[in-house]
Amino acid sequence: MNADKELDARGLNCPLPILKAKKALAEMTSGQRLRVVSTDAGSVRDFQAFAKQTGNELLEQQTQGNEHISVLKRR
Repeated sequence: MNADKELDARGLNCPLPILKAKKALAEMTSGQRLRVVSTDAGSVRDFQAFAKQTGNELLEQQTQGNEHISVLKRR
């Protein structure tokens, strides 16, 4: 899936991937997509909760090896 911005959160543990994603989304305009790549397994669950709490849409999640990819759409 195409994204307007990509965030490399590899090697960061909770809550840093969420905090960095929140900052990146704040700099984006409504409807833009952010792709986050993380190695923290907890980030999968964290991004699901983050999307529900903030109103940003979680478009896709997938795991490739030890990398967890989440695509969020800015509200």
